[in-house]
Amino acid sequence: MSPTPKMQWQGVMPAITTPFAPDGRIDHDAVAIHVRWLADHGCTGIVPCGSLGEGATLDPDEKVALMRTCVEALDGRIPVVPGIADSRTRTAVWLCEQARAVGCSGVMLLPPYVHKGPEHEFRDHFEVLLEEAGLPCMLYNNPIAYGFDARPELIADLAARFENLRAVKESSGDVRRISAVRALCGDRLALFAGLDDMIVEAVHMGASGWIAGLVNALPEESVRLFELARAGEADAAFALYRWFLPLLRLDTVPEFVQWIKLVQSEVGRGTEVVRMPRQPLRGPARETGLAMIRERLALPR
Repeated sequence: MSPTPKMQWQGVMPAITTPFAPDGRIDHDAVAIHVRWLADHGCTGIVPCGSLGEGATLDPDEKVALMRTCVEALDGRIPVVPGIADSRTRTAVWLCEQARAVGCSGVMLLPPYVHKGPEHEFRDHFEVLLEEAGLPCMLYNNPIAYGFDARPELIADLAARFENLRAVKESSGDVRRISAVRALCGDRLALFAGLDDMIVEAVHMGASGWIAGLVNALPEESVRLFELARAGEADAAFALYRWFLPLLRLDTVPEFVQWIKLVQSEVGRGTEVVRMPRQPLRGPARETGLAMIRERLALPR
C-alpha cells in the first residue's frame, strides 16, 4: 500500500459523483479513471460517499469498496476523505474504522440519516465519531439537507474538546457562517465552502477550501476560480464566476445529483445513470436546463 498522504485541508476537493453501470452496480473502473483525472487537474483531495455521491443509496460494504478504489487509484497522490453517514451511529463508527484500514487520510462526518431529534443527540453522535475515528475529521453542516444546524457555538465547543476536528464544510447557504465560526475559533479550524455558488464569497471571508460539485465536470475552471479568489484577483475571479454561476447553481437544488451528472455527460466525463429513487431528468425542465448547460459550455472562459 502506498503511503497515506497527509491532510492539508485546503484547495478544491471534489465531492465525487458515483458512476453506476447500467445494472446499478458501482463502476469501479470509471471511479478510478475519474479520480485520477481530477487529481491531474489540480484537485487537492477526493471526497467519496457524500450526498452528491448518492451515499444514502450505498450499502456500507459498497462505501468501503468505493473508498478502497479511490485510495488505490490515487496511489498516494492526494488524500481521500470519505463522507461518513448512516442511520446508526454504530455503523458510522464502523465506516470510520474501515476508512482508516483502507488508507484514507481523513473523514467527513455527516449527521445521521433520517434522524430528526434535539441538538444533544446530534452532538453526542458527533462526539462518538470524533472519539472513535482515529483520523483527522471534517464536520459537515448542511441543515437544508439533513434537518440539523450545527451552530457556530456547537462547532467551537467540539473543536475545543477534540483535537482531531480539523475542518468544517459549511453548506447552510449563509456565507456569514464562515465569519461566525472564525470569530469563535480563529484559525483553529479550516473552513470549506460546501455549496458551489458561494465559493468566491467564502474565500473572501476566510475559507481555505471548497468541497465542490461541478468540479466533477469542470475541474480546470473550478481550480482556476478558487485560485483567483484566493489570490485576491477580484476582477478575474468575478469574470470567471459570472460565466460559471448558472452551472454552479445546479449544485443547490434538490435534483443536484442528476444535474451534475448531466453536465458530466455533456463534457464526456460520465453518464446520467443514478440509483432509484432518483431518476434521470426528463421533460421541459430537463430541456430548458440542457439548453442553458450547452450555452454556457459554448462560451469562452
